[in-house]
Amino acid sequence: MSITEYNPGDRFPGVIGRTVEESTPAWPAPRRAPDGAPNVVLVVLDDVGYGQISCFGGLVETPNIDRVAASGLRYANMHTTALCSPSRSCILTGRNHHSNGVASIMELATGFPGYDGRMPFENGMLPEMLIDHGYNTFCVGKWHLSPSEDNSPAGPFHRRPLGRGFERYYGFLGGETNQWYPDLTQDNASVQQPRLPEDGYHLSEDLADQAIRMILDSEANAPDKPFFMYYAPGAGHAPHHVPKDWADRYRGRFDEGWDAYRETVFARQKEIGLFPADAGLSPRDPDVPEWDSLNDDERRLYARMMEVYAGFVSHADHHFGRVLDTLQQIGELDNTLVMVISDNGASGEGGVTGSFNEMLFFNQVPEKFEDNLAMIDELGGTRAYNHYPWGWTWAGNTPFRRWKRETYRGGATDPFVVAWPARIAARGEVRNQYAHAIDLVPTVLDALRFEPPAAVRGVTQAPIEGVSFAPSFDTADAPTGHTTQYFEMFGHRAIHHDGWRAVCPWPGPSYTEAAAAGRRMGEPITPEVLERLDANGWELYDITADPTESSDLAAEHPDRLRTLIALWWEEAGKYKVLPLDGSLQERLTTERPQTSRPRTRFTYRPHTSLVPAFAAPPVLNRPHSIEADVEISGDDTSGVLIAQGGDAGGYTFFVDGGRLRYVYNYVGREQFEVSSSAPLPPGRHTLRYEFEPTGRPDFTVGKGTPGRAQLYIDGTLVGNADFPYTTPLLFELEGLSCGYDFGAPATKNYQPPFTFTGTIHSVTVEVSGDLIRDDDADIARLMAQQ
Repeated sequence: MSITEYNPGDRFPGVIGRTVEESTPAWPAPRRAPDGAPNVVLVVLDDVGYGQISCFGGLVETPNIDRVAASGLRYANMHTTALCSPSRSCILTGRNHHSNGVASIMELATGFPGYDGRMPFENGMLPEMLIDHGYNTFCVGKWHLSPSEDNSPAGPFHRRPLGRGFERYYGFLGGETNQWYPDLTQDNASVQQPRLPEDGYHLSEDLADQAIRMILDSEANAPDKPFFMYYAPGAGHAPHHVPKDWADRYRGRFDEGWDAYRETVFARQKEIGLFPADAGLSPRDPDVPEWDSLNDDERRLYARMMEVYAGFVSHADHHFGRVLDTLQQIGELDNTLVMVISDNGASGEGGVTGSFNEMLFFNQVPEKFEDNLAMIDELGGTRAYNHYPWGWTWAGNTPFRRWKRETYRGGATDPFVVAWPARIAARGEVRNQYAHAIDLVPTVLDALRFEPPAAVRGVTQAPIEGVSFAPSFDTADAPTGHTTQYFEMFGHRAIHHDGWRAVCPWPGPSYTEAAAAGRRMGEPITPEVLERLDANGWELYDITADPTESSDLAAEHPDRLRTLIALWWEEAGKYKVLPLDGSLQERLTTERPQTSRPRTRFTYRPHTSLVPAFAAPPVLNRPHSIEADVEISGDDTSGVLIAQGGDAGGYTFFVDGGRLRYVYNYVGREQFEVSSSAPLPPGRHTLRYEFEPTGRPDFTVGKGTPGRAQLYIDGTLVGNADFPYTTPLLFELEGLSCGYDFGAPATKNYQPPFTFTGTIHSVTVEVSGDLIRDDDADIARLMAQQ
């Protein structure tokens, strides 16, 4: 008789004989986490500065993040990369951003190993590691870690959350979205928001709802199974959208201005113990005007912009609190490791004066202060796409210099809190150990007593580059395991080593100083320039004595500085930082692998998924046409044929009142319209819009190509109008929808979705005409989009 033993992974092997009676079955063992394994909730805030949230001395009230800090620890010395996608790649892999191929935002990928935006699978993500230990893995909110060209409904999907170890996903794939009308993806499918703003919708609440649903689904069906949740709200990235009553809670709270804010917050930070009593505040930034130099109306408008931002962050914190409450209600909060971090310092994308509609800034449209002041009561609402001015950016990073995208501490030192009541005995204490975003993964693994895996999904893993700071959970005296860390962003460099920090700013320490040196943001670093920078462009700081980088000691310690510069180059070679690239235009114009071949004809069918803005037909500054093959069912037929963008800039081609119409929204400031002279008769028709340029754009004043707009029904001209100018560079970041309007409409003629009530067979957009472009304008647009 033949007997065969087999083992499908279970601890008890089975036996196969001639009959069932002679055989013993063996089931594969289910993956189960160790008894008592904690849940892990990792919260990543967006563009929230070191000196903004209340548990770090800031004046933005975040009682639920404070709640985490009070039940655990605040880390005064946590660092990121100074930009969103790179930091998020570090947070989820434990490797440096260049090692991940994420030197910059995904939209600026180039073909070099450290810059290509294709995160290697040998750099496994934390959910890929935890799922093998029996964890559920959930991702909610901002992703921004897959190549932008892959984020359309056509995929590929293997670099999205579900391709990188997450079992469930709900959020937005790009760098930012409208908080009232978000571009949502659930798992791998584009979905519409569950209700409209007038019905109480806001993305922060929606994300919390989805997070709670995922937690309760898991608890109901497998109560002993722990979960890992990556929770990444849009707050506080622009646009700063928030219900008005939340902004109104801060009425008058920022009237004293950004200079006073810095003094107040720094004093609070010293009281908390984040800085010693003798620490000095970093000096005034030359790019920021003194608050007292502003007139009354400027102070009133800028204070309101900060009130709206503060309300936005507090509102997101409130809904994060609902997630914490849910964990408490089901008895899981004490055994949940909660970490909260920001991806970089506060953002300077609003410019020196801030913006009611940052699409104006992106498109280089001069903003009139009077226009923005007139809209002060609309800030944060559905008509706005707002961002605050540089002064609040600078103040938001108190006590440090500068901001997001720069490797001074203002860009790369961020608030971080951690709590795990069942394991961390300390309550409300401050830890000063040096740490970096790459340390989160090894810390979680160490805290959970899991070894870094040798392979993930069959792929041999590269070494994790961070170190665990879990020993500091127990004692403030635990040694700092992270002694050396390089920084690089757009050629702006820094290195930390044993309490000293060297910084080489590019193109200069500030925009004012860069301009005085004849440099501008995005200027490439040539070999000759690099030699000069390494000879005399580095600054040196003793961070132990001078945590705010206020006293440059380069002249006093030239040997130490030379050692640090050499160490930066050594680290750069180790972690794929080379070739050093300070350029913007070159990155912008880099040809990247695309899912589909280049085309000039785009055909859409009704009620399909939203087409992301980057994948929509490039209609700006070129001749183009839109042709719809439709059936009109009667005189009351109405609705959208195709629409892109929204009330901050975009267009819509639709039928209303029996007439064919096209409305063009110029950066939320003006609307140009053309409509048919006669109503549409019932039956099948070809409806066509054509745009023919009649002049040249003037990008320097934010005006795109002027042209003639024409409407045709079955080849017969039925309407025309001259558009004096058009949007030069970028519509609002909402995508394109066919047969309905996805979000905030470009016109006030209708309310979304304004679904077409006839039959649409297809809508085709042709963009075969020559493009009129301006490289400098493209640089300004892309940098603003960060």
